[in-house]
Amino acid sequence: MAIATIDPTTGKTLRTFTAHTAEEVEAKLKLADETFRTYRQTPLADRKRWLARAAELLEKEAEQFGRIMTQEMGKPFEAAKAESQKCATACRYYVEHGEAYLRDEPINVGGDQAYVHYQPLGPVLAIMPWNFPFWQVVRFAAPALMAGNVGLLKHAHNVPQCALALEELFLRAGFPKGAFQTLLIETGDIARVIEDPRVKAATLTGSEGAGRAVGSQSGKALKKVVLELGGSDPFVVMPSAKLELAVETAVKARLINNGQSCIAAKRFIVHESVYPEFERRFVERMGRAVVGDPMDAKTEVGPLATEGIRQGLHAQVEKSVAAGTKLLVGGKLPTGPGTWYPPTVLADAAPGSPAATEELFGPVAVLFKARDVKHAIELANDSPYGLGASVWTHDDAEARQFIDGIESGMVFVNQMVVSDARLPFGGVKNSGHGRELALHGIREFLNAKTVRICSGTVAAPTQASANE
Repeated sequence: MAIATIDPTTGKTLRTFTAHTAEEVEAKLKLADETFRTYRQTPLADRKRWLARAAELLEKEAEQFGRIMTQEMGKPFEAAKAESQKCATACRYYVEHGEAYLRDEPINVGGDQAYVHYQPLGPVLAIMPWNFPFWQVVRFAAPALMAGNVGLLKHAHNVPQCALALEELFLRAGFPKGAFQTLLIETGDIARVIEDPRVKAATLTGSEGAGRAVGSQSGKALKKVVLELGGSDPFVVMPSAKLELAVETAVKARLINNGQSCIAAKRFIVHESVYPEFERRFVERMGRAVVGDPMDAKTEVGPLATEGIRQGLHAQVEKSVAAGTKLLVGGKLPTGPGTWYPPTVLADAAPGSPAATEELFGPVAVLFKARDVKHAIELANDSPYGLGASVWTHDDAEARQFIDGIESGMVFVNQMVVSDARLPFGGVKNSGHGRELALHGIREFLNAKTVRICSGTVAAPTQASANE
């Protein structure tokens, strides 16, 4: 598949890139390995300063970075600028908290001294998707670089300019040349990079199929891997919910990033007593969502990232409708240039149809009717995925039932699911394993080394020497 910038609004190829040769990849791997040997000893004060500078650049140049994102994958420009600014918050989060997360943890074992000493693993390969082309990368890179690891980025084939801009960003921020590098390689070359003994771990955000492949390759090489995969997140609405707010949030949660988000709400499970009113309001609001030029501030939904994604989504809708699923709005493939797709609502998903069993990665919502809390939880869990869930209720007992009962990595009550540097992010079941962000994210790629010193024989190292 060509590594290229293709404008989703027109379908025109704007720029193509030549994949790195085997010799160029070897040079980058060699540089990453050599850089790690010295970078891991870099004082935390330097890492903090460079990460803070990266945050400044992400904010200062948000418009420039936003234009690249919009041009390459079609997200609304206002959202693209906000994504760059959000990346700055993640960098600052680890500037503020990274040192504490890396500090030795004392353990009481009686007379001896004992503690857990955290050390970086080495070069980590990050295989990242196109849908949040800056945020997905930075939420890995910020904690990894703070911890003393170095990064190798294999970005999606359709966002090469984003990938190269990120490499340049960290270099301009002050990080050593080999601390963060972009590999312009094909999917078929990933396995060889994972197998390379200089690469110590991998992380992937992507499809279930990609996760199975990278997980298998990493397992064969006996290397740690974090997988953040697909999601078919439930959005549950109970009678005690504030319906107007729930509907407005539901639309936003389904259409965010043109509907192309792993944590976008996709299955809307509504209690039967409020279902008719929710359906009426939701369908009306989805039907009038503004689809158009992603550079226009009024636009709510821009084009999908690629023609392949659009065709795949439409095929899922058509198969579902042919199987008996109801089409309430949208579902018609637009003519003309660009990869546009209308906000679409399906209901009464036919058993076994894509609407009932698959992730719909685009502005397509599926409505379900629930009899009670137990039934709502059963519907929420009737999916191979378990990433996030949004629950709308003002009944404390109900909220606790949903928090305990829904099989997911995250549950948000009376708000939509979002990623936040302060909160661990990840899923269960076919949504992957491991966590990004917060304390859990920085420790995924650290060696938690147990140290026990026989009492009275050797003095424990100072905290400064342990960290630096």
